[in-house]
Amino acid sequence: MPLSTIPRVVKMDVVTPALVQKPKGSSMSIAESQQRPMLNHLLAALPCAQLDAFATHLELVPLRLGDMLYEPNTQLQHAYFPTSAIVSLHYVTTSGASVEISGVGNEGMVGISLFTGGNTTPSSAMVHTSGYAYRLERSLLKTEFVRNLALQQLLLRYTQALITQVSQTAACNRHHSVEQQLSRWLLLTLDRITSGEFILTQELVANMLGVRRESVTAAAASLQENGCISYRRGHISVLNRKSLESYACECYAVVRKEMQRLLGAS
Repeated sequence: MPLSTIPRVVKMDVVTPALVQKPKGSSMSIAESQQRPMLNHLLAALPCAQLDAFATHLELVPLRLGDMLYEPNTQLQHAYFPTSAIVSLHYVTTSGASVEISGVGNEGMVGISLFTGGNTTPSSAMVHTSGYAYRLERSLLKTEFVRNLALQQLLLRYTQALITQVSQTAACNRHHSVEQQLSRWLLLTLDRITSGEFILTQELVANMLGVRRESVTAAAASLQENGCISYRRGHISVLNRKSLESYACECYAVVRKEMQRLLGAS
């Protein structure tokens, strides 16, 4: 199937400080005041004493829909631990076409190449659900990775889980129907948010799956007719999770099981 071209994005690491810092005198939003490092499962898995020391280096930042955290083959400056945002990792071809190879939400982190030694990656990272994340400067992550054995073991297990997700996504895109792919993708997204409703356009979903928008329209219509979801004006509500799971291929269960095995995620 033809790949889709990703929309214009904003680079997070080169935007003005106003994006991540509030003007003097402005008040903290309710959403921001509710953020805690413990909302990220990786950070929550650290022993309390180590998390307390680690948290002093973390910076809470808002991530907006379409923000680009890094582009292909560029030096990563920060690692991101999402709490409510969801980031899509894309492979981008020389023609500008792309397809999602994995997603990262509150179960993980963006920027594993910073501690695996690569520093750059041929993929890109774009925010597909706005929210918040804790950001850590690359040199601090490297220092903590060497010094903090618990963090090191945790991040290595997460890397294995992420590799499973990438591998399963490749197999799913090649062998399963768009309806199955959409069901898998919606379930993974649902696992990363606190409600059963999210704002997603068909164009955005088509970009994630690397398929035609018309294919997503047909798949969404089928799932809606069967009572799995409700779709209107860019809002998708999951009405029957069990039914949606029955339409998904085995890829969703494989990814979820491996994440639970390695990280104890709920």
